[in-house]
Amino acid sequence: MPDVHMLVNDFVNQLKKRKIEGSQATAKQTAELLRSVISQQRLPQTNQATTLINAVRAVGEKLIAANPVELAVGNIARRVLHIIREEDLSLATAAIAGLELSAVSDDDDDVDRDDYPVLSAAAVAAAARSTLRPPSLQTLLEDTPVTAAIPHTSSSGGDSEGKSRSIDKSSRGRKLKHDVIEAVNELIQDISTCYEQIAEQAVEHIHQNEVILTLGSSKTVLEFLCAAKEKKRSFKVFVAEGAPRYQGHLLAKELAARGLQTTVITDSAVFAMISRVNMVIVGAHAVMANGGVIAPVGLNMVALAAQRHAVPFVVLAGSHKLCPLYPHNPEVLLNELRSPSELLDFGEFSDCMDSASGGGSLHVVNPTFDYVPPKLVSLFITDTGGHNPSYMYRLIADYYSADDLVVKRRPATGI
Repeated sequence: MPDVHMLVNDFVNQLKKRKIEGSQATAKQTAELLRSVISQQRLPQTNQATTLINAVRAVGEKLIAANPVELAVGNIARRVLHIIREEDLSLATAAIAGLELSAVSDDDDDVDRDDYPVLSAAAVAAAARSTLRPPSLQTLLEDTPVTAAIPHTSSSGGDSEGKSRSIDKSSRGRKLKHDVIEAVNELIQDISTCYEQIAEQAVEHIHQNEVILTLGSSKTVLEFLCAAKEKKRSFKVFVAEGAPRYQGHLLAKELAARGLQTTVITDSAVFAMISRVNMVIVGAHAVMANGGVIAPVGLNMVALAAQRHAVPFVVLAGSHKLCPLYPHNPEVLLNELRSPSELLDFGEFSDCMDSASGGGSLHVVNPTFDYVPPKLVSLFITDTGGHNPSYMYRLIADYYSADDLVVKRRPATGI
């Protein structure tokens, strides 16, 4: 098995050099790395959840610092921290229920009841309250306390009781790590299938003979539109080219190849064409806790045009793009500037860029993202369904813990 420090350093280098394209690929690789960190982390006899949380925080802090603009990295780190807390709470609840069950069994005259461990309602409720993993039969059986399966003998002394407690702690540590890894595996599976889960809802939102407008290139939007086409929906798509990278050209080519009626327009023609559009469907880089959207540059202009002409503005985003932070948080870096070479030829404008020549100088600003406020968004479609912008804070609260909003290492203390 490769050394976890080597894996972390390799991934940090990839993030710094921007070698990973797309939030989904970044989120999936982050979850896989954190799964390796948890798998190789040795747990002490006490404060096992704290040890896992500190290990994930230490790695998460490095990853976020490597590429602060890619908010999916911090989202996944916080999701994994939330999973650890939920699984630890579930085990603690099951352990308390096991102690209560043991006390009741000792007072019962029926000796045969001690031979069969019984699942308490508290254990079932603890499993059911997990927002990330619905309870399965295997999970419920695994939540049976280890102490319930240990026969009671009257001849056991203090040494045997100490060994029993040590075995219980060791078993609980293995159980905690197993449950956390299992939940992270399900998280990775959700990230991998988010396109399909969002695309399944396309037929509910796109209707016959409609005109859809989008901007730039997004695999989520591509799969969403193609899913509606496969359901025998006939519609047209206007694709704004998304200057200066012109990613819209790639999306238009893919849509035409799959049989959709596609028209490429310039970004400046959005206001002129919006009156012919029935719906705007776009992807997102991240969705903030207030319902605001960090999206490819140019989308704020599209959102304003849609609002002016009362056209629904729909945002597609997987759950890994839901960020628990607000745009005003100091930890949030909303934008980054790309190379001026995407806009101008250095050879042609070299004289204008030389401030030492005594004349005026030319500056080039090439931002990557726009911020779209929640008041301009009509609907969010995630892999869990459609939601209004005002509901996003509640949906985000199900995925994250308030203690993990700032991913930084803290002194080792009890939870």
